[in-house]
Amino acid sequence: MTAAFTFPGQGSQAVGMGKALADAFPVARAVFEEVDTALGEKLTAIIWEGPAETLQLTENAQPALMAVSMAALRVLEAEAGFSVGRDAAFVAGHSLGEYSALAAAGSLSIADTARLLRTRGLAMQKAVPVGVGAMAALLGMDYEAAVAVAEEAAQGEVCQAANDNGGGQVVVSGNKAAVDRAVDIARAKGAKRAMLLPVSAPFHCKLMQPAADVMAEALSKVTIKAPASPLVSNVLAAPISDPDEIRRRLVEQVTGTVRWRESIAYMAGQGVTRFFEIGAGKVLSGLVKRIADGAVGVAVGGPADIAAAKDALAAAKTA
Repeated sequence: MTAAFTFPGQGSQAVGMGKALADAFPVARAVFEEVDTALGEKLTAIIWEGPAETLQLTENAQPALMAVSMAALRVLEAEAGFSVGRDAAFVAGHSLGEYSALAAAGSLSIADTARLLRTRGLAMQKAVPVGVGAMAALLGMDYEAAVAVAEEAAQGEVCQAANDNGGGQVVVSGNKAAVDRAVDIARAKGAKRAMLLPVSAPFHCKLMQPAADVMAEALSKVTIKAPASPLVSNVLAAPISDPDEIRRRLVEQVTGTVRWRESIAYMAGQGVTRFFEIGAGKVLSGLVKRIADGAVGVAVGGPADIAAAKDALAAAKTA
């Protein structure tokens, strides 16, 4: 198997995402209905009609992105003959996308995943008062250099690498004053760009510990099965399949680094040449090309992408 199925994280959301799939395919519409039922509200109306600022709230964006990913996967299964267990050497997801990956691999039910992501979004927002934390993107710096910048900037506060996205793109997270210092230090050390990100909380750092505690409690109450294909964990950049370990790593992920560059590099090293990005946007497909030489990213987010994905999967099988 030379294909991996990957699932996008926050920042890929857009009003209207998934609507064309739901209009064209009953299996996609059924996913959105299942998510609405699980949450006891019409999240679908926010996804398709907005407003954008409501969709961007992390408590909405997280389950919304999962819904679009699962709708796209169900269409791939029904129309293109995709099977996660048969066709994907691995599954992986960026931050919240890790939950989408587990739902795709049959490890979590869609209903449980929707509720977990609503809980996760609310807990991450509540963990730190607005204005106390910040995140910044450091562009044109490798991971080790960015970690050194974060350590220098901390000065007794929290400042750590939150996302190692690849292609010289590292995000740091922590107390606002420390992150501000990191931006200045990175610029002085030759970063191409260093800028604060428009986020509502400092994700993937120690300040998120209250949210990690909430997720430990929430995850203890749901059934997690072994995934149909191994999950390449964000915090390990290595494959896992044991349900208890999956639960533990999902908790660690709240305060830990999303090791996306290493995750893609690991899968490429195992022979994966095609990375299907299932859901909204094309962020992960763009990163793949910058991380793994010769690898192809195939974004699948709308009806027009289904036939191309079918061809790409056929090519992967014969590679």
